[in-house]
Amino acid sequence: MTTTPAVPALAVGPIDPAVHLALLERDDAGCPPVRSVDRTGGAPLRCCLTRALPGDRIALVGYAPLRRWAARTGAEPGPYDEVGPVFVHADPCPGAGASWPAGFHLGARVLRAYDRRGHILRGVPVTPDTAEAAAAELLADPEVAVVHVRALEFGCFQHEVRRA
Repeated sequence: MTTTPAVPALAVGPIDPAVHLALLERDDAGCPPVRSVDRTGGAPLRCCLTRALPGDRIALVGYAPLRRWAARTGAEPGPYDEVGPVFVHADPCPGAGASWPAGFHLGARVLRAYDRRGHILRGVPVTPDTAEAAAAELLADPEVAVVHVRALEFGCFQHEVRRA
């Protein structure tokens, strides 16, 4: 008899508010943030998992999500550690809850599943309609420790997903 693994409840992780404030001083690449005003709106803000409104003050920063996760968990991602550009509010932000961000994902995504060491196990292309269920399916595998949601087009980090 085969059994299907239980689908876990998900916890979505935006950039932590304390990390967000630190990135506004010096980012994970060691650079100051690039501040601007989003004149048309729509920049994906990783601090609160919403889209910027026209006129919002935003900042582009280098962010190392796997490095941050590894520091919390003791993982050693080695060459899988990377820094990439993300938009955040240019001022403090209350952050976001742990549920899937409605309306945040507008295009194709890739889910990257990492093991407890911080090494990539696999990548799964998804649409906004299939991403949440695919993340839950990946996390049903006990070998998967964390999933990163990334934009398929440019590879930019969107947010982290883990078991609730």
